[in-house]
Amino acid sequence: MISVIKFPVENSCNYKLKIMSSNRPNSEIEIQRSYYRDTAQVYDQLHVHEKDVHYFALTFMAGMIEFLDCESVLDVGAGTGRTVAYLNEKYPSVTVKGVEPVAELRQVGYSKGLSPSQLMEGDALSLAFDDNSFDIICCFGVLHHIKIPRLAIQEMLRVARKAIFISDSNNFGQGSLLARTLKQGLNLLGLWQIADFIKTKGKGYTISEGDGLAYSYSIFNDFNFIRKNTKSVHLLNTSNSTHSDLYKTADNLALLAIK
Repeated sequence: MISVIKFPVENSCNYKLKIMSSNRPNSEIEIQRSYYRDTAQVYDQLHVHEKDVHYFALTFMAGMIEFLDCESVLDVGAGTGRTVAYLNEKYPSVTVKGVEPVAELRQVGYSKGLSPSQLMEGDALSLAFDDNSFDIICCFGVLHHIKIPRLAIQEMLRVARKAIFISDSNNFGQGSLLARTLKQGLNLLGLWQIADFIKTKGKGYTISEGDGLAYSYSIFNDFNFIRKNTKSVHLLNTSNSTHSDLYKTADNLALLAIK
């Protein structure tokens, strides 16, 4: 079976892409990477928007580079290299590198002027760097694509010398008031994973045109783990919220954890 999805491009034509087919390995990782391979040429149009939530978070993290007196940054799941390019321009004296497992996305980054030494092959679950190799390890919109995000967070904490920075979703703050209340109630009762299993018909993930394969994820899932392994944790709401309780209404958050 082949699933075909359509994306609008600048010339208003439909860009047809195959993201799943019977002759491809049916692993969740491979489905997601196939999506990025197939959409690499329109990746920036689909995922990178001026002053989006991750750009908002990136500008905040840039200030932390100065605050923490950082000399090196590693971006995990760097895509086509927006973070690397932005920080290179803003802080030319800081060593900035990105790791990205999908070669087609890296090639787009190279076409924009990044070098293979700046945008390298790498996997968030097994970073090929020694402990404490970079002052800040960051990731933007990556964790909700990983089945067990904590494994990536553990790697980030291992390689980070001073801090980790995460910008990602809070599924419990997404949707209508009714949907949020229901999800938060199920989570309070310890039933959210069961509900999500039923909702996704046993897969545990969804596939969409705009995001490929994604899991229902909240930064709050890993908040306590990060807090136990760092000296301080700071949260920033990167989207509009109607309530002071970010867990209840913020659909995307940035987290800075200082070691």
